[in-house]
Amino acid sequence: MHVPDGLLDTKIWTASLALSAGAIGLAARRAGQELQERQVPTLGVMAAFVFAAQMVNFPVPGGTSGHLLGAALAALTLGPWAATLVMTAVLVIQAFFFGDGGVTALGANVLTMGVVAPWTAHASHRSLRRLWKGPRGGSVARFVAAWVSVEAAALVIALMLAASGYVPLALALGALLGWHALIGAGEGLITVAVLTYLHRLLPEDAGSARPMLRGDGV
Repeated sequence: MHVPDGLLDTKIWTASLALSAGAIGLAARRAGQELQERQVPTLGVMAAFVFAAQMVNFPVPGGTSGHLLGAALAALTLGPWAATLVMTAVLVIQAFFFGDGGVTALGANVLTMGVVAPWTAHASHRSLRRLWKGPRGGSVARFVAAWVSVEAAALVIALMLAASGYVPLALALGALLGWHALIGAGEGLITVAVLTYLHRLLPEDAGSARPMLRGDGV
């Protein structure tokens, strides 16, 4: 899903850079207020997991790439504010040290994968948990939240590419949303599996250290 340099119009990437910078600043302030000290090392562990998961890339028609995001897992484990920081750290390292995603497109990548993805996961999970109770309902809510987060990020990227005049909107939507619907299903299964494991491994800690696991959000 990383957007490389050269695909986005100057107005698009500068606007996305400004928006993502504001979101990062707000996330840093809110996460600092809400995270407990014992949760801080978990951010590093989660960032390492997301980084490893995103190393497997394959090309997607429209000029971008497809891979697992990890944004929903971060949001449902640490909360959306911390998830934005985790995803931003991963994306910055990838852009500057691994050439994965462009430097000028970094703001766009942070906006889509670091802001849109975790927050749509948070919002959809929170809404669905009001409808679906119990362990089975929780698993369904997590799966859907992960899938929605991937599709939402892909949608925003498609709109950016089309607004930049790089590809027609219909092609961008068809290519990105179509491929990422499949990727989102895989993301949902992995998210459910990891969170189910965390529940069984640390049932007590999961309630206090990971706010979204019990569905109460921010």
